[in-house]
Amino acid sequence: MIANALILTIAILLALGFWLMGELKFFIPYKAVLLHQYGTAILAFLGVLFINVFAIVFAVNRRFFLKDTGRKLTHLDKQLQVGQGELPAPSIESVDEELG
Repeated sequence: MIANALILTIAILLALGFWLMGELKFFIPYKAVLLHQYGTAILAFLGVLFINVFAIVFAVNRRFFLKDTGRKLTHLDKQLQVGQGELPAPSIESVDEELG
């Protein structure tokens, strides 16, 4: 589940990055100055944005793709606690009826 959230987060941020590169073409002449002056702030912002988008994607993933997991696990836990009862061996009459 974490891997899926990570892949989706990276895809979202890449799409956002490509869209921003198209929208902010007028900053191309100032690229070196902006990165030199504000590179640390930009990197910190991207890190915080990545963590927030990852958390949102992870929460949505848990909410919609893990429905009824608790109920299913409770059912499995009850089966393990009680143990599976042995099935009775078929009687000779029922085997004869099936074969003949």
